[in-house]
Order: sequence, then C-alpha cells, then structure tokens
Amino acid sequence: MFEVETRSGVTRLQRGQTRWLSTGWNGGESVGERAYNVTVPEGWPTVEIDAYLADRLSEAGFEGDGPALLTGVDQRHARLARLGPVTALATAGLSNPATVPLDPKPARSDVGAPEDGDRPPGTVNLFVGTAHACVGGSLPGLVATAVEAKTATLLAETGFTGTTSDALVVACDPDGEPVEYVGSATGVGTAVRACVREALLASLRSRYADGGYPESVAAAEYGVETRERAVVERVRGTEPGK
Repeated sequence: MFEVETRSGVTRLQRGQTRWLSTGWNGGESVGERAYNVTVPEGWPTVEIDAYLADRLSEAGFEGDGPALLTGVDQRHARLARLGPVTALATAGLSNPATVPLDPKPARSDVGAPEDGDRPPGTVNLFVGTAHACVGGSLPGLVATAVEAKTATLLAETGFTGTTSDALVVACDPDGEPVEYVGSATGVGTAVRACVREALLASLRSRYADGGYPESVAAAEYGVETRERAVVERVRGTEPGK
C-alpha cells in the first residue's frame, strides 16, 4: 500500500523498496521508496530541473529522491483511487489538449504546440502502482494498460485523447506475488483501468468544477491536432500471390 502525502505543492507517494518506471523527466526504470508529483508556478521558466526538484523537495520537507513528474495543476486537485492490489493518483489539466482526427483536414496555422520554453499549465500526470511483482514485460505493460484507460476516459469525458505533455509513472513491489500479464483481461489490468478512470475523472471534475473544459483544440490556450498523413504500404510477402 502506498502512503500519499502533500506538502507545499508536492505530493509524495511512498512505500518500501519499489520498482518504478517513469516516462517523465529523467525517466526510465529505478528502485527506491518514493516518487513525487510537483506543481510548478505559472510562467515557470526553463531551469536546471534536477536542482529545481531538489529545492522543492527540501522546501516541502521531503527527503530522498525518486522519479518526479511536473505539472501546472495545483496538487489540491490530486485524486487517489484504490482497488485490490492497485493504487492510482492523477492530476489533470487541459490547457494544451491533443487530438488525433481520423479524417484529418489540412493543418491550421493557428493551432499548434507551444514554442520551446513555454510551459503551459496543462498536463495529465498519472502514478499507477501494484502490490504485485511485475515480471517479464509486465511493468511496461502497466504503462500500456494505464494509458489506454487514460485515453478512453479523457475521450469520453472531454473529447481529447490527451495533452501535449502527459506523463506517467508505474510501480510494482519486487517482493510481491509475481504477475506476467497486466492487460485488460487480467485482474491487475482491470484494477488499473478502474483506478485510472476514477482518479482521473475525480481530478478533472475538481480542476473544472464548472465543467468548463475547452470546447476544442482551437478554443484551448494551447493544443495540437495530428493532421499529417503517413504513407501506408503493404508488408513484403503479404501481397496476393507472393
């Protein structure tokens, strides 16, 4: 079970030795006892992130480093969901939404990602942990299962598939009961999907209490629509008669 505490705009998730996999800043796989979700101020400039994080953790009175995600969303909108062996925490903002139209029209010049150095106060950050030990490819499998649930929830609730800066940390207990599969047909996968859905919906509805989601990418402060077209080819050997 993860212990979760917020101080001075930093939320810490903590348990014993834990295996983490982060898609965020300085991400990858690590082993330790803590992970952090850190709110940055509006207009936050480009800084040396490692030093900045160290200062923020110190100011909050948290000791020990670990994977950290950054967001413009206030931690008062963080929401936690638990089901069986799974815990999920979410913060959600939509100032920089993204969509993938299935019938894309030509790109619009007034819709696009923020310029380098801009850090809009959006981002969907997720932390998803299980009491099981993930073996084989099941730790990265948690990423796939959680992102699927995040995308489905956002699409149903807001019409967007994500934001331009979404990030995720997944975790497992190296000493727990081993699981090799964590997809949607498994018990762990089911719990992940439910926890992500509930935590994300609760955070969205806290952050946008009046239901004031951006109506579209164009209406948002920042946003991206993937309107480029890729070239599709057959795989060699699949042509009829080959």
